[in-house]
Amino acid sequence: MTACKKKEVLPNIPIPLLTAEQIANAHGFEQWKNVSEIAYTFNVDKNNKHFERHWVWKPKTNDVTFMSETDTISYNRSKLDSVSMIIDRNFINDKFWLLIPFQLVWDTGTTILKPIKTKTEISHEVLNKITLIYSKNGGYTPGDAYDIFYDDNFLIKEWIYRKGNRPKPSMTTTFENYQDFNGITLALEHKKRRGNWNLYFTNVSITK
Repeated sequence: MTACKKKEVLPNIPIPLLTAEQIANAHGFEQWKNVSEIAYTFNVDKNNKHFERHWVWKPKTNDVTFMSETDTISYNRSKLDSVSMIIDRNFINDKFWLLIPFQLVWDTGTTILKPIKTKTEISHEVLNKITLIYSKNGGYTPGDAYDIFYDDNFLIKEWIYRKGNRPKPSMTTTFENYQDFNGITLALEHKKRRGNWNLYFTNVSITK
């Protein structure tokens, strides 16, 4: 007669989240599954000139509506043609500025370097930094890199865009004016260290 072995009970140890997931969750990513529509206006003020694009996106169906002073164009991102592809390029750019915390976990074909502590370019604070690098194949801007600075609460405070993963910055901006939209926390304003330039979002609404 053989003795019965007791079933080994493994401790319930939580799996540590990756840094990208921690940043996304700090901005409310766990609420995104409930979002049926997000609307926003992408604005840029530069040297006393104003530019804007208004978007409505339904992420569950991937329907997008673009509105300007002269045009209203609706399309589905799964059925792009030559016209909608031009509009979609702008949509991806504007969405990326607003939802970069979520793009960290949405986007494929990327490499994210391990976090380090370093001084930021604008505020000169010592913050955490990860580097997001896109594959050279596919996408609208292949090979680009972003140095993303975030605090100990995993909220993004600054970033550096480096076109084609070049060593020198192509653009450096802040992440400011954080606001809560039904549990999703977004930075609505981005500024450079110098110059009369401001990128910001207005008319933001999130429907669940």
